[in-house]
Amino acid sequence: MKFKSIYLSAALALFLVGCSAGKKITAEPISVTTPLTPKQAELTETELERWSHLDLMTDTIPGMSVDKAYKLLEGRKFKKVVVGVIDSGVDIEHPDLQPVIWTNDKEVAGNGKDDDKNGYVDDVHGWNFLGDINHENMEFVRILKKGDDGSETYKKAKAEYDRKYGEAMAGKQRMEAIANADKVMQEATGKENYTAEDVRNIESEDATVNQFKPMFVQILSNITRKELMEQVEGGMEYFGGQMEYHLNMEYDARKMLGDNPDDFNDREYGNGNVIGPDKDGAKHGTHVAGIIAQVRNNGIGGDGVASNVVEIMAVRAVPDGDEYDKDVALAIRYAVDNGAKVINGSFGKYYATHSDWVYDAIKYAAEKDVLIVCAAGNEGTDLNKPGGVERYPNDNRNGGPEISDNFLSVGALNYPLDANLIASFSNYGKKDVDVFSPGVEIYATTPDNSYEFLQGTSMASPNAAGVAALIRAYYPKLTAAQVKRIMMQSGLPIDIEVAAGGNPEDMRAFSDVSMTGRIVNAYNAIILADKMSRM
Repeated sequence: MKFKSIYLSAALALFLVGCSAGKKITAEPISVTTPLTPKQAELTETELERWSHLDLMTDTIPGMSVDKAYKLLEGRKFKKVVVGVIDSGVDIEHPDLQPVIWTNDKEVAGNGKDDDKNGYVDDVHGWNFLGDINHENMEFVRILKKGDDGSETYKKAKAEYDRKYGEAMAGKQRMEAIANADKVMQEATGKENYTAEDVRNIESEDATVNQFKPMFVQILSNITRKELMEQVEGGMEYFGGQMEYHLNMEYDARKMLGDNPDDFNDREYGNGNVIGPDKDGAKHGTHVAGIIAQVRNNGIGGDGVASNVVEIMAVRAVPDGDEYDKDVALAIRYAVDNGAKVINGSFGKYYATHSDWVYDAIKYAAEKDVLIVCAAGNEGTDLNKPGGVERYPNDNRNGGPEISDNFLSVGALNYPLDANLIASFSNYGKKDVDVFSPGVEIYATTPDNSYEFLQGTSMASPNAAGVAALIRAYYPKLTAAQVKRIMMQSGLPIDIEVAAGGNPEDMRAFSDVSMTGRIVNAYNAIILADKMSRM
């Protein structure tokens, strides 16, 4: 959906003051009128922890001008907005999230009854569609397990499986080889945490030691042995998890849940434990919730984009592995039916067996005036290249016309104002990505009262969702479709070339990597929302 710039429209000069409560905002929107000068100095720790809130023109950091937006909103009335976080679970006990967790006041906690008759027993803070499941197959594995039906989808899934299995096996073997070589180097140097110099000074007639020596000298010239082994441990966990769960044809988590994922009417599954079976599995969702809603200015952790005005409804539907279309569709409907006005979806996949259920849920959300903000994906690929892949969920059914006007797709920004402005991992696309927002090294809540820097379009999406929630809180009469237009039209256009997918050989104008060529800007969004609300 393409829109002409509202800033250029003479219609905005004509508005009805009586249509919106509060004093008219007269501030001028931020505009980029001169060539931008990149920040030369490294970001300080304080700047890095909240760079997404900073201002491009003042701080020379491509944040969303959140701090500046709050100054516009001082003293203004707002209506609390419920934001549904469809994710891996949320640590609702985290002290920086406890004050902003949604509570279903129609439900009596722990009585084993469906007090509000919404079909979900004891859904006090949301719903857990995964029960005690943490891990899942990839969707293409589930397709293979159903048998060869001769379809192109099956053939594609088989090719994907063969490629991924080979990569996982090779990766696991590579990590094991490095771990074994490390033991050899420890023995040869007589040290547990040896250095490049220690390895260089080894004198040995052992062929194995001499084989590994040049490799370790090179590696340890760039990182420490401790850092190397942390990477190896992470690699072992990653590739091991792929082999044990994601690609394991014998693994069937759905049996544990007692649900038929191919029957949309079979809905009596899951529970009210929105954290999940363990807090570690809720890390992703807890971080996403924190970006939106961790308490501002309380002297601990980071600051949420919209913590003052939102309540987080936790909807657990995203496992380690690919989510089920049924869970996603029901999660969207649950959030809509229980009062969410914004839904964040920091997940996605490239195969879908029941995409119609999700499309119908997106349209249902549109009918109920709910905005869905979704991550564009982390494969560093052009979603709109000829013969490109289809990423789910989306709102345009294989590149066709949009099915609704309530779905916003978000790519991830980096903080350097140069060729690396879009994150190397971020997907992009002139049709399938609407806007970009900060998604690299974002500081937010993680389980057990902790905070971490994480990155991904999974972090960019809640940054944008937080801005959308601000708009809906202070201007509740604006529709989801209007909020989407505001988000797209009020962003800052950046006139530079960027390395698409992190590839310096593929330089593109920033205006060509998304539909709008803009980065989300809360300050401009509030100004435009104020004007729209008075029309």
